[in-house]
Amino acid sequence: MRCVIYTRKSADETDPQLSSLQVQRDLCAAYIASQAYEGWHLLPEQYDDGGYSGATLKRPALQALLTQVRQGAVDMVVLYKIDRLSRSLRDFLNLISLFESYDVTFVSVTQSLNTATSIGKLLLNVLLSFAQFERDMTSERLRDWFAGARQRGLWKSGRRPFGYTVQKGYLDIMETEAAAVRYAHRRYAAIGSVKLLADEMHRKGFRNQYGGPLKKSALTRVLRNRLYCGDLVHLGKPQPGQHVAVISEETWRATQEAMAQSGARRSARNRYPFISVLRGLIFNESERALIHVGEVAPV
Repeated sequence: MRCVIYTRKSADETDPQLSSLQVQRDLCAAYIASQAYEGWHLLPEQYDDGGYSGATLKRPALQALLTQVRQGAVDMVVLYKIDRLSRSLRDFLNLISLFESYDVTFVSVTQSLNTATSIGKLLLNVLLSFAQFERDMTSERLRDWFAGARQRGLWKSGRRPFGYTVQKGYLDIMETEAAAVRYAHRRYAAIGSVKLLADEMHRKGFRNQYGGPLKKSALTRVLRNRLYCGDLVHLGKPQPGQHVAVISEETWRATQEAMAQSGARRSARNRYPFISVLRGLIFNESERALIHVGEVAPV
């Protein structure tokens, strides 16, 4: 019986029993040695995934192991615990189905689990169901916690928003980036084009949080995001945040009105696709772009 050991440890695990891939390997190797009378022997290949989550199958050692399984080079996969292979019920069942199609047995040394027996298969399904239940409950608790934090006006998203720094859920203004937010809202009403605004801000030296130019898509988010007038949006509904606004509510609303008018003008241009060679180049004394407002038909 050709046996291989698979070990895994994610970066955030704190269980002392899983603190080392070598500990898992040693326990599995000892178990295999205890079954030598059954003809078990350990192959020299090692399959160790350090720093990888069990929520995904995109792990280099696991993929190498599955290649060996498909090539018929393995008879048994031995693990410390079943969650070392996967924490997803669907992924785990798919893996077990793959093992069965190639007559590969699965063994968990700490859970007395051997899929070569009927009772082992039954126990496996029970354990997996409870593992999936625990994972789902944890996800629900996290979603509830994040929702509660948003309702309290705290920032609990992943990346920090442009114009702010994040300290324990609280947003503090980053003045260099906040200046770009204010400039964008102030100038958009005059320019009426996100692309022209992006070009102008690039010439003025404004940069995104990574040091690159502020692109059209990023500027559009800056112009539309209620975060900058002091709100957070939860389930599509704005509510007051616990952060200082970069712009006023009136400024944000003025920007939305200007964007709506710009959208209407774009629709009109699509209906009458004439080339405007001076578009974005001519402004009045108030630095507003000159636009075509109508024409008189010849008599």
